[in-house]
Amino acid sequence: MLLAWICPPRVAEKIAHRQTVRIGRTMKLQCPVEGDPPPLIMWTKDGRNIHSGWMRFRVLQQALRIKDVEAEDAGTFFCKATNGFGSVNINYTLIVIDDASTGRDGAGTAGDAEYTTDLSGKFVRPRFTQPAKMRKRVIARPVGSSVRLKCMASGNPRPDIVWVKDSKPLTPGEVGEGGKKKWTLSLKNLIPENSGKYTCHVSNRAGEINATYKVEVIQRTNSKPILTGTHPVNTTVDYGGTTSFQCKVRSDVKPVIQWLKRVEPGNENKYNSTIEVGDHRFVVLPMGDVWSRPDGSYLNKLLITRAKDEDAGMYICLGANTMGYSFRSAFLTVLPDPKPHHIPVPTAISPSLPWPVIIGIPAGVVFILGTVLLWFCQSKHHCSSGRVVTTHASQRPPPRVPACPPPSGDKDCLGSLTYEEYITQQQQLLLSQGGNGLEVPKVYPKIYTDIHTHTHSHVDGKVHQHQHIHYQC
Repeated sequence: MLLAWICPPRVAEKIAHRQTVRIGRTMKLQCPVEGDPPPLIMWTKDGRNIHSGWMRFRVLQQALRIKDVEAEDAGTFFCKATNGFGSVNINYTLIVIDDASTGRDGAGTAGDAEYTTDLSGKFVRPRFTQPAKMRKRVIARPVGSSVRLKCMASGNPRPDIVWVKDSKPLTPGEVGEGGKKKWTLSLKNLIPENSGKYTCHVSNRAGEINATYKVEVIQRTNSKPILTGTHPVNTTVDYGGTTSFQCKVRSDVKPVIQWLKRVEPGNENKYNSTIEVGDHRFVVLPMGDVWSRPDGSYLNKLLITRAKDEDAGMYICLGANTMGYSFRSAFLTVLPDPKPHHIPVPTAISPSLPWPVIIGIPAGVVFILGTVLLWFCQSKHHCSSGRVVTTHASQRPPPRVPACPPPSGDKDCLGSLTYEEYITQQQQLLLSQGGNGLEVPKVYPKIYTDIHTHTHSHVDGKVHQHQHIHYQC
């Protein structure tokens, strides 16, 4: 039955395989696929895998986004979706339109608003439209990395741009695209000969502007990794919050970046294994992905979620390669938990016991003690009664009672009666008087005892037991 819900990836929407975009715009290529289980999506351009090192490219859940499109972004893109039960490919042909090379007055890039809105024919001097992306004019890159130099500009008429290096025009091969106008100059796979000053000259009939970049290509040497920048830095996080440490390492070859946390004295037994760095011991944290950056450095992040008190302490970023290692430390502070802690009230009986057992145990004990005490009291009472009767029978003879005939009213009796005879005589007298309307009292030769035990249990755990003893003669 489960196989009925499993299906290979398939295309869920109709696709326009031919896409066009203008230079400087943002392009999004869709990959509308579905399957069960959900497929894994991978993008390629001209046979090369697109990954996080492609700075202007961002792989989304079902799309690929390209920012600040350049002429060299044109090509063939493939979206491959796989889920283990099959795969499907979606291909796109991306065409990049360079308005600067068309000579049409009605079209322009995103930064050409000044030119496209001025239809009066008035000349407008060139100006740079993205000055924020041109602030860094001195750039150092290692061998094999890449760099992009921007000179986006607008004016009326549309300005021309010429790139020169050390006052010498660049060859069409260095500029690329057959010598077409290049508002952004991309230098890839840098070598030491690429070092120098690069200047863009932008001009039209109204005037000319220029900008110069100094590029320095650093020769790689076999050395241990170097931690660049200021990261990791000391961080404070709320209790239960999320934070991260960042580590940027420069290395000739891809390094191993590892995070360590210092073990506080006395807590060594909490961890299966620790390592010694300097005078302290550290626990090795799970390793994350290492990302390659265009400047030749490598980046790694340590994410801490649901921060607790145990997460506070010293953390170390360790970068290592075959030539050695370097490390840098930072501290994490976790703020106190604002929620009050519940202090449990100690109880005589474990709260893990069932509620009937909690009530039944003390009630049973009280019942047993009461039964034993009652039995003891009844035994003592019976023994005392028997002892009195025996004493009377053994030590004192039955008393003699004067016998008075019923007809006689004389107080003096002519003879004597025993105690039993006297009782019989009195009973007969009472029976004879009962006929005259007098109530005759009943004589019970035994004492009857009725005992009731009541046990009350309250919600707060208290148990009360009451015993009621009734005597009847």
